[in-house]
Order: sequence, then C-alpha cells, then structure tokens
Amino acid sequence: MGEIVLAAKITHVPTMLLSEQPGRLEGCRKQAIDGHKEIARRAREAGADTIVVIDTHWLVNNGYHINSNSRFKGNYTSHEFPHFIQNMEYDYQGNPELGDLIAKKATDKGVYTLSHQVDSLTLEYGTLVPMYYMNEEADLKVVSISGWCSVHSLESSRILGEAIREAIEASDSKVMVLASGSLSHRIWANDDYEANNGTFTISKEFNRQVDLRVLDLWQQGDTATFLKMLPDYANLCSGEGGMHDTAMLFGALGWDEYQGKGEIIGEYFPSSGTGQVNVVFSL
Repeated sequence: MGEIVLAAKITHVPTMLLSEQPGRLEGCRKQAIDGHKEIARRAREAGADTIVVIDTHWLVNNGYHINSNSRFKGNYTSHEFPHFIQNMEYDYQGNPELGDLIAKKATDKGVYTLSHQVDSLTLEYGTLVPMYYMNEEADLKVVSISGWCSVHSLESSRILGEAIREAIEASDSKVMVLASGSLSHRIWANDDYEANNGTFTISKEFNRQVDLRVLDLWQQGDTATFLKMLPDYANLCSGEGGMHDTAMLFGALGWDEYQGKGEIIGEYFPSSGTGQVNVVFSL
C-alpha cells in the first residue's frame, strides 16, 4: 500500500538558479535552495520513490491534466524568463501508473481529469526548478499535475487533491507531494521594477501581511480558519495559479479534517513582488 511520506508548499523562483552563478545575484537564494535540499533529504529518509508536483506554471483552460509519461527528457528554456532559465538539461523517470490512477480516481469523483503520456508534452519550470535541487540524482520518479487552473473551482481542485491521496494509497508508491507555487503573487509592474529593487521586494504591504498571517495559521495548525479565507486570499493577493495547487495539497491532506501543522524550512522572502516560502506539513 502506498502513502504520502511528505507534503509541502514550495517556491520555484528562477532566481534560485541565478543565485548559483557569478554576478549580482550570487548567493541571494541560498536559504531557499537549502530548503529544497532539506525537504528532499527528509523525503528520501521517509522512503519516497516518487514526487508528485502540482505545477502553477502549467496553464490549462479546460479539465485537469496530468503529465505522467514514463520518461521526461529535454532541454528547457523558459518563455517567460529566457534570460533566467536557459538550456536546462533534464532527464527523469515518470510513474505513469500513478498518474493514470489519479486521473481515474478524480474522474470517478466527478472531476474530469486526463493523464497523458506524450513525449512532446514537456515539463514547466514549476516542476523543473524544484527537481533541479530535489532530484539531482534523478532517482525519484516524477508526476506533474497542472496547477494553473484558469476556469476551475477551488472545490473541484480540493476533490482532485482527495483523488491524489486515494490514488497514492491504492498504489505501491511512497510519494512526496509538492504544491509548487508562491503565496501572494502580485508581480511588480515592469515600469516600477527597478525603482523598487523588485528582485528583493514585495509589491504590496497588504500581501505581505496576509502571507505572514497565513504562515501563522499553518504553524498553529488552524487549518479551519485558513480554508475559510482561501478563496479571498487567492483573489485579493493574486495567488499564483489561483492557488489551486494549495487547494489540491490541502485536499490531499484531508482538507478541514487535517490536524497537522506547517513548518517553515528557511524563511519567508519576497521576490519580484511576490511572497515565497518553503513549508513542510506534518503527516
């Protein structure tokens, strides 16, 4: 019987990659990188063999979609930030059986979901950046789920999260589930970026304060209050991908029945106007 062995909300900012290169940004995201590596260490220690990534950079406009190919191999340059992420080589094994099972469980619950094994369906950087740090040896299988859901309800994403858990439990896989996306996500306007030192600042103090309150709620284990505010949080603070990754994560954790707490790995930090963090949730 399979199980979720680690669950986390994680950052995937591309400045993590620039942080490892000589220049103005060298070292600036070390704590975020260290957080990824610590999360991966814990997952391996718990016996993980697969990573399910809910990717807020995979935009879908109809249904839910899972990239569950048997192998992901390619060379990635970001269309969004081609000056940040260029020629990233990757080669990971997939877990098509688990991807197919998640899709079936979700569809059976009334949430139409398709699982794809298509070589030309490549991974987005919401998956590739964390894999770069968490799966350096490519020893963990990867399943990527669309998390930028433009016409979807948080309720249906909650149900998909339930399906993720049920499929994992019905499989033979030990899985780390990652919600890959920011907290608040109001990116600086292009004309205002340089004047506000945008790489290292948040665009709205309101967003920072709500982010910090959410982190307090997670650390206190007050899931009920957080879930009540989630729709407004996603809307008013421009949650990345509509915060469908977070809804799926909490759906997998048990939603309002979840009794655990969040542990911040490293520290909360602003990036390009957005609020970023790595948080592991107790199981």
